[in-house]
Amino acid sequence: MTTITNPQGNPGNGRRDSRRQSSPPANGELGQAASIEEAYDYCRRLAQTHYENFTVGSRLLPKPLRPHVYAIYGFCRTVDDLGDEHTAGDALLPPVSDNTHPDETARRLALLDWWQNELDACYSGTEAPTHPVMVALKETVRAFDIPPQPFLKLIEANRMDQANSRYPTYADLLHYCEHSANPVGHLVLHLFGYHDAARQELSDATCTALQLTNFWQDVARDYEKGRIYLPQEDLERFGYSEGELAAGVVNDGWRQLMAFQVERAMGLFRQGAALVETLEGPARFDVALFTRGGVAVLDAIRRQDYNVLSRRPHLSKAAKARLFLSAWLTSKLGLGLGLPAGGGLSAPPTAGVTKENNRD
Repeated sequence: MTTITNPQGNPGNGRRDSRRQSSPPANGELGQAASIEEAYDYCRRLAQTHYENFTVGSRLLPKPLRPHVYAIYGFCRTVDDLGDEHTAGDALLPPVSDNTHPDETARRLALLDWWQNELDACYSGTEAPTHPVMVALKETVRAFDIPPQPFLKLIEANRMDQANSRYPTYADLLHYCEHSANPVGHLVLHLFGYHDAARQELSDATCTALQLTNFWQDVARDYEKGRIYLPQEDLERFGYSEGELAAGVVNDGWRQLMAFQVERAMGLFRQGAALVETLEGPARFDVALFTRGGVAVLDAIRRQDYNVLSRRPHLSKAAKARLFLSAWLTSKLGLGLGLPAGGGLSAPPTAGVTKENNRD
């Protein structure tokens, strides 16, 4: 979601754009923990170096909140990196022996174990983390009383990536999204002071919708990396084979399959839309912006007659500007998101979720 999830690119958790660069240089070597100020500066540079929309989004945040958003982004980005590639020359990473971990998957899993140990130190009263992202994160989780579960789920999502490249059922895919996408929404809600389960449930619908939207936008890219996020049961249901996907075949079966998946994601956006009305200030703007952005990508897929195999759908600069303006109006004037109805899906009741009970 907010300034961390990018519906025009890749979510900042669970998946990676191979065109990104490695992390910016840190202030200290492994084992020489940075100061709090150096750690937050590292996270700021990491965010502003790697996230194309982050600078714009961060300017709308209250200045005191920005370092903490940078720290959350730093965690999401780094765990994503560790799950996707091992950078032997990065002095911030622990040495991983090729003899002990002879294959790339084993090295990634070892690095994820190390990252979880760093996270454990953030919640320890006796140990201190060494990586600058974790040095900053320790202060952030203390200041906002953030529980460890969302961070642990993001680490687990990257462990799942080492074992899974196909998803037999939609339920399996949702289970992955529960770890790769939904925790980010919880973390952001904590930063804005929202801790209740009702908002988290609405956030889950929006975050899963954004993750699915990115999957449907990037079917071709993901297949090149050996991954298929389209549930295998749906490929069979619509009579479309993996061989046809490899050949880039766009036929009636493919269009019906993708129309089904697009409407699925749209239904989740509708379910989560009620969250906007329960938020205030920058949080309200961010959720409105990313919801509208995700819906716009789904519309782009439809306009291409669901052919995402030969051309990746994207939003023009003008379209992004219109989204920004419409989200601002939604936030400032209290306008609804105006999502199109369809599929018989509607937003769930929001009893117990009001602006007045928004802090616990």
